[in-house]
Amino acid sequence: MIVKDIVIEDFVNYRLPSMFIISSKCDWKCCREQGLDISICQNADLALSKPRDVSDDTILNMYRSNDITKAVVIGGLEPLLQADEVLELVRTFRKHGEMCDFVIYTGYYPEEITESFMTALQEFGNIIIKFGRYIPNIKPIFDDVLGVQLASENQFARKIS
Repeated sequence: MIVKDIVIEDFVNYRLPSMFIISSKCDWKCCREQGLDISICQNADLALSKPRDVSDDTILNMYRSNDITKAVVIGGLEPLLQADEVLELVRTFRKHGEMCDFVIYTGYYPEEITESFMTALQEFGNIIIKFGRYIPNIKPIFDDVLGVQLASENQFARKIS
């Protein structure tokens, strides 16, 4: 998977200690739709960092070598621009018996995601998606599914399998 970075222990993006995989692409839809400069995005600096290719087996081994992490979160930029890579990573984990929660942070809404991608994810089990774009100047909201506060009240998570 092409990533910007991997944080071995993250305690911010999910209710369980997680490995946080920072995806490598973004289309800046949150900013573009609102006529905002991308510099306001909390992830703007990530786009400038160099991407690297990390094999799914390496990511699995990194996860397994840490007794603290209990889930995997993929976010940072827009993981759905790497949908095939996300599916392959989950497939690798499941093939090797790792049934941990996978949380995908996307700025897309459910109706914007292809049915084939959603169907493929549903086959794996323990998949959660955080939906919705960041909208500045509206209040944050606590999400019960994730167990964390999200940046704007239009965002929400749903367990899809």
